[in-house]
Amino acid sequence: MSKPLTDQEKRKQISVRGLAGVENVADLKTNFNRHLHFTLVKDRNVATKRDYYFALAHTVRDHLVGRWIRTQQHYYEKDPKRVYYLSLEFYMGRTLQNTMVNLALENACDEATYQLGLDMEELQDMEEDAGLGNGGLGRLAACFLDSMATLGLAAYGYGIRYEFGIFNQKVVNGWQVEEADDWLRYGNPWEKARPEYMRPVHFYGRVEHNPDGVKWVDTQVILALPYDTPVPGYRNNIVNTMRLWSAKAPCEFHLKDFNVGGYIQAVLDKNLAENISRVLYPNDNFFEGKELRLKQEYFVVAATLQDIIRRFKASKFGSTEVVRMDLTTLPDKVRQLWTGNSWSSCHLSCSKKRHAVKLTSFKFAWDITVRTCAYTNHTVLPEALERWPVDLFQNLLPRHLEIIYEVNRRHLERISALYPGDHDRLRRMSLVEEGGQKKINMAHLCIVGSHAVNGVAQIHSDIIKDTVFKDFYDVDPQKFQNKTNGITPRRWLVMCNPGLAEVIAERIGEDYIRDLSQLKSLLKFVDDDAFIRDIANVKQENKLKFAVHLEEQFKVKINPNSMFDVQVKRIHEYKRQLLNCLHIITLYNRIKKEPNKAWTPRTIMIGGKAAPGYHTAKMIIKLITAIGEVVNNDSVVGDRLKVIFLENYRVTLAEKVIPAADLSEQISTAGTEASGTGNMKFMLNGALTIGTMDGANVEMAEEAGEENLFIFGMRVKDVEALDKKGYDALEYYNRIPELKQAIDQISGGFFSPGEPDQFKDIVKMLMCHDRFKVFADYEDYIQCQEKVSALYKNTKEWTKMVIHNIAGCGKFSSDRTIGQYAREIWGMEPSLEKIAAPDDPR
Repeated sequence: MSKPLTDQEKRKQISVRGLAGVENVADLKTNFNRHLHFTLVKDRNVATKRDYYFALAHTVRDHLVGRWIRTQQHYYEKDPKRVYYLSLEFYMGRTLQNTMVNLALENACDEATYQLGLDMEELQDMEEDAGLGNGGLGRLAACFLDSMATLGLAAYGYGIRYEFGIFNQKVVNGWQVEEADDWLRYGNPWEKARPEYMRPVHFYGRVEHNPDGVKWVDTQVILALPYDTPVPGYRNNIVNTMRLWSAKAPCEFHLKDFNVGGYIQAVLDKNLAENISRVLYPNDNFFEGKELRLKQEYFVVAATLQDIIRRFKASKFGSTEVVRMDLTTLPDKVRQLWTGNSWSSCHLSCSKKRHAVKLTSFKFAWDITVRTCAYTNHTVLPEALERWPVDLFQNLLPRHLEIIYEVNRRHLERISALYPGDHDRLRRMSLVEEGGQKKINMAHLCIVGSHAVNGVAQIHSDIIKDTVFKDFYDVDPQKFQNKTNGITPRRWLVMCNPGLAEVIAERIGEDYIRDLSQLKSLLKFVDDDAFIRDIANVKQENKLKFAVHLEEQFKVKINPNSMFDVQVKRIHEYKRQLLNCLHIITLYNRIKKEPNKAWTPRTIMIGGKAAPGYHTAKMIIKLITAIGEVVNNDSVVGDRLKVIFLENYRVTLAEKVIPAADLSEQISTAGTEASGTGNMKFMLNGALTIGTMDGANVEMAEEAGEENLFIFGMRVKDVEALDKKGYDALEYYNRIPELKQAIDQISGGFFSPGEPDQFKDIVKMLMCHDRFKVFADYEDYIQCQEKVSALYKNTKEWTKMVIHNIAGCGKFSSDRTIGQYAREIWGMEPSLEKIAAPDDPR
């Protein structure tokens, strides 16, 4: 296999990376060598590859810092409304290349490193992924930060600086094994500690009610230490801030109070406090009611709110002088977006702080809280919605529990007045769930405490209004909106797929990078043979490159001329990797039955992490690898079908596999995937989608034309009808011979000859209690895959369909999403204004 061009070689041929803005290469080399000198420790004379990476990162960071300072000066002088995006996850991935793209530095850095005898891609590979997220929600937050900076919004991301991010996944004998992600072990060149803004956060204690007011006393105090990371916009010189909090124990104990043993134990106990920011919870779409998780949620909320109010009060850049004491104007200057249902405590903290410290009445405080806060819901799966036991709340946040009860009393008074005598409605809408163990329903609290509530795709927002939160929609329909998710085209096209970005730029110019709706202009080239050829060539180059990567990293050889059929996402029953498995087995059986038929060759790649405690998900990984063992070693099948499990799927691996994919699998049961964003990334990078009418797939079909996607399976109404009728897996099993054969092979040990019963739990789940109805969509899925195989043989028609999809991607830019949030929820106007660079006169 001949090696394809590297991205570095490719970038030397293209202009989309901003050749016109190339910085002085000599200056870059000088700064690089200066940083290298200070990076090297005194007892080492020879630089390592990591030293070179840090020198390059610091050289690029120099270009960020001046813009960062000027941006904050700009905000303090203009005093705009600010938006605060709170998320427990920011799945940033790597920073170096993204920063070079957004600052138009990539070509200059390429040239400088080349002249220094270094390989840019090797240096980039030294950077650790900042894996502070589980999947879609955390990656969405990262895309939103990019778009908020690109659109000139005074925006801040707030979260937790986890010492250990999402675990590294190893696959050993087909089983997932988790390894700690010690991403900070070599340091992080992109962050800056800001101890001057450290804030105290209180836990536990008790509440005293006195004539002069309410006091929360005898609390345990933990300090929140902020670390700031710059977030550059796309070539507009704006650099916003992501502030992540790290937990630190206070040092206010005295040695005289302890004997030696007591002192040592006291120090050890103090360090326990720092566990709050130690590790990211590795659950995706699953609520685990642990005290540490609630502590994490309150920790980031309490620290962030103190910081927001401090900034609101301050008058000018770098000043701690208080100029605003009246918090009644806060909603005019501040918008807070809570993503996920973990953020209910924010409303309590807002209300507590404004009621107890600055304002006179609870009603007044709550009104300001509601006008300031907005809530984005990301899931309708019942197991993912947070319900905290009252006992846990009472112990950890006793004052906040009192506020919850008061909010609930006023809320239910209002509902009772609107629906007199409707006790069942009161029960359904209460913030406190009775019966058995009393729990606080956090999603309900988020809705009551926000002026706007949105879903993240039209179908998801409709489900929220029609079912999950119908009672709340009936009362306050004006609160509910839709904001379909999006992705940043900077990382997910310009950075990860420079060849495709250039082919597009040659036809329609480079402005589409800031305005993705311009991709519609590509439709006029849909019958242009040269354009069709260029698109197909870029895809083939990306496939060759990924095949080389697989061979180098995993010692796996694949046929780059086969169809790359890819499903990469968290492993979860609702995402239905099992449906994909059944197709693989069916295809394998068909090839075995008719080995001389002209089959369309496929390399099927499945990747994703399973939550460590999710037994079924881990069994699914084992099944995928077991199927692969059989299929990949069958000489009759040969190159016509290969099955690869992509180990340790993460942002950096996504940036490699997505540009290489031909087919994108988006096959969740209709009504279960809130939106999805991987589906958009594949679409933008020239893969065709096989999918159900779920999440954003519905809108993708609207934008590109349903005839340009491979849509199959039940719609939401069909799923509802099947629920009413009763889903009977046995009926499908008995009626469809190929399905029966596949299930019998799994249950009979065909894929686990050494342990025939190994997959009995999966078979039992599929046959007896499959909430996501895999068998119901099997037949339609297999038939749809036949259409995929047939079309793939016609390269020209396949590529024309690809062009329709790329042209239909405009809606799915996170710039469009953030623009809608800004105008329709935050009351802000995006701007494409470019501010002066640090070396320009102001």
